[in-house]
Amino acid sequence: MQRPQEDGKEAELREELGAYQEVTPEEAADVLELMEEHEPLLDNSVAFAEQLSRELQGLEEANLGALISSEQQVAQLMSSIDEALAEVARVEETLQVYDELLGSVKQQMDHIHQENSLLHRMASNRARLMDEILFLTSRLHLSREHRDALSRADLSSPAAVGACTAAAEALSACMDIPIHPSYRKLQAVAEQLILFETLKQNFESSFINYITSIFELQGNSQAPALAHPIGIVAASSHGPHHEELLPYTPLMAWLRNMNPVLFWDLAKVYSQNLGRLYEREIKALFEQAKMSLLGRRKGSLQETWEKPMGNRQQPWWSLPGSRESQEDAPDRGNISKVLEQVLRELQPLCTSEQQFLQEFFFRLGHDSVELQALEVKASATKGREPTAPPEDPPCTKGQSQPEEATGQLLSEIFSCLEPELRAFLGICSKVHPLGCLQVLVTLSDSVFGTWGSPSAAPSSFLRTLLGNVLLLAKSNFNKCIGTMCKEIEEAKAPSRMRGGILPCVSRFQEFVAFSEEVFRTSRRWGELDKAQLRLASSVFSSIKGLSSANLRVNTDMVMMENFHHIHNFLCQKNIPCLEGKKREAKQRSREHMEKFVTTYLGQPLEGLNHFFEGVKARLAQGVKEEEVSFQLAYSKQELRKVIEKYPGKEVKRALETLYRKIHKHLSPEENLLPVVWQAMEQEFIRQYREFEELIQHCYAGSGIALDFTMEDLLSYFNSITVSNM
Repeated sequence: MQRPQEDGKEAELREELGAYQEVTPEEAADVLELMEEHEPLLDNSVAFAEQLSRELQGLEEANLGALISSEQQVAQLMSSIDEALAEVARVEETLQVYDELLGSVKQQMDHIHQENSLLHRMASNRARLMDEILFLTSRLHLSREHRDALSRADLSSPAAVGACTAAAEALSACMDIPIHPSYRKLQAVAEQLILFETLKQNFESSFINYITSIFELQGNSQAPALAHPIGIVAASSHGPHHEELLPYTPLMAWLRNMNPVLFWDLAKVYSQNLGRLYEREIKALFEQAKMSLLGRRKGSLQETWEKPMGNRQQPWWSLPGSRESQEDAPDRGNISKVLEQVLRELQPLCTSEQQFLQEFFFRLGHDSVELQALEVKASATKGREPTAPPEDPPCTKGQSQPEEATGQLLSEIFSCLEPELRAFLGICSKVHPLGCLQVLVTLSDSVFGTWGSPSAAPSSFLRTLLGNVLLLAKSNFNKCIGTMCKEIEEAKAPSRMRGGILPCVSRFQEFVAFSEEVFRTSRRWGELDKAQLRLASSVFSSIKGLSSANLRVNTDMVMMENFHHIHNFLCQKNIPCLEGKKREAKQRSREHMEKFVTTYLGQPLEGLNHFFEGVKARLAQGVKEEEVSFQLAYSKQELRKVIEKYPGKEVKRALETLYRKIHKHLSPEENLLPVVWQAMEQEFIRQYREFEELIQHCYAGSGIALDFTMEDLLSYFNSITVSNM
């Protein structure tokens, strides 16, 4: 019970303490100052309390007196405050009136500002509307004169064409104006656009029909008859056709810009119609070339060029210059001449057509960006992305360059040119065994521009076409050379040939001479060098493969003569690529001469030669020189018997017989007899000295000697030479 009471007392004490406020620093300072002032009275608290009470009472009396004395001033102050409050009320009322007045003015000013903004907007809209109306009425206006020109579509005179061109350009300018989509909903604008589209479509149709009729008339015109004399190849000029169409070039450019689809269709119509005309003219041109090449009229062409085909089994033996071919084959320069005439006629034909296409259809002066824009227009006309059928490469797949489009049209127009040219080159190869050489050179010259006027560059289309044909000519040339090499290597010498120059050597000589003349001004010497080297190797192989079974004379003599003939010929021609073959021919000629001399040398002294060959064989087997005479077959008695068979007169007679035999079999045109006879003399002297040396070493002291001396031998050769001069 005591614990709760204590807690209650503590709570009351805390409340009493909480009622007091903490002394501020100023109050604390005043208390300290008061205590210092009354310090003597601090010891007596009663006296100090009485003193403080007296002072407090004095202060209260002073305050009360001050309050009583200032009552009048307070009344005056209160009166002034009341007057001020009344004045403030009047001011507030005045301000309220002014505020109401200003509020009405603000509303009026806002209303005026809104009206001014509306007036400015109306003026701006009226100006913009007037500008748009003037823009539409001026830019979408097509004069009556232009409308009449487009409606009539009169293209019969230059003046009418000029009027139509101006009207079409004006219409194009009107239709190309960018118009906001909302304007197209306006009835007047829609009617004007419909009028423009109607005029455009009607004029397009009239213009296309008119130009198509011109294309058809030109395509159906007849090619000129073959009235030129034989030897003259000429093609008709298309200048009048081009001049007839060139006035319509601006309208073609307009059509290309307005409707690319119809433009490319019209270009196809041109290529189809003019392609037929060019096909007839090109065939007529090559028909002239065939007659000029063969020197006969059309009725005998087939008979003429089929004749060499019957002899195709032996083309190598019918080279130009041979007696067998001089009567049947055309002049050796005729193929080059006729082919060059054909190419000279094709060059202006293709060049003029290419220039016309570039001017009439594509106008090289136009920016290529325009053509790219045409692709977008064409695709928009068809209602899909810029794509087109594969047969329309010029307007699709990025092929917008005028050169590519021109090349496509030229390929369609001259579609028959390459087949006809290839067929004509085939005839050139048939009528002449080496026609492929002349074809290769002539085509090379035309491709590299070594002939013709330098001011008139060949058509790029024709140059490309000739480049393709040149590859064929090169292939035919290589095949021809390969066939010749095979025929040479497989050829056999004529039955029981008596010597002289082989046919393959003579024909090789003729081939080299002919090809050097044909390639004289050509730039393709590399092709000829390889061909000559291949043929020379085949000729050498053919000579080395000669069999003695087919020859009535010594094989070494025939080889010697032919290699000597080849060496002399190559020395005259001085052909760099055959320098190695020239040295080889010289070496082989010398080798076969040595073999020939060695073979024929044994005939005058056959017994002596056989005897001493046996002696040398014994020495080679290890028999000593002084022991050879003790061999039964090679004794001194046997040697004397052999020597007795060859007295000086017999030796001279044998040499004369040998000379006549060599003279009979050697061909006179090679003039090898003095050379061979001198080599024979040198070899005979060497052999004589060898015999004497063997006698001295193997039969020393026997007194055995040949019946003739060195001086006798020299006199024999000298007398034989002098007597046959």
